[in-house]
Amino acid sequence: MAVRLLTVALLGAASLDGALGASQQARSVMNPIRKVVTLLQAMQTKVTEEGAKEKDLYDKFMCYCKTGGSDLSASISGADTKVPALQSEIESSAEKLTQSKADLKQAQVDRSAAEEAMAEATALRENEAKAYATSKAEYDANIGAITKAVAALEKGATGSFLQTKTAQVL
Repeated sequence: MAVRLLTVALLGAASLDGALGASQQARSVMNPIRKVVTLLQAMQTKVTEEGAKEKDLYDKFMCYCKTGGSDLSASISGADTKVPALQSEIESSAEKLTQSKADLKQAQVDRSAAEEAMAEATALRENEAKAYATSKAEYDANIGAITKAVAALEKGATGSFLQTKTAQVL
């Protein structure tokens, strides 16, 4: 109501300013009562249009208030029902994270132990390979000497075998 009165007052002031400038032209054409009636009709049209706009805005706002409140309460109740489920999900995820971290630490310990075991096994195999190579070389030399001794014995030179370099290796 106050808005309408203010609007009417402002429109009246604006139309008076416009009417004063146009009044000199209108004096010769229109009669003063006609001017007032025209101004009042123009004001009535503007006030009616503004009232319709305000009513539309008011209706939209009231619709928002009525439906927005119910939508908001529905959203809140939906969120309230989800809270316990989400809390339990967060707790289970935290437990899984803790378990995963523990598993990771254990896997790292196992990995380092396996690497140490592999290093020990490799060192042991290398030592055994060196010992085998030494034994094999010695055995090959002995087999070669025995083979030559057998060949010499078969030829019948029994005394000559002991004087060879191969016999001295034995």
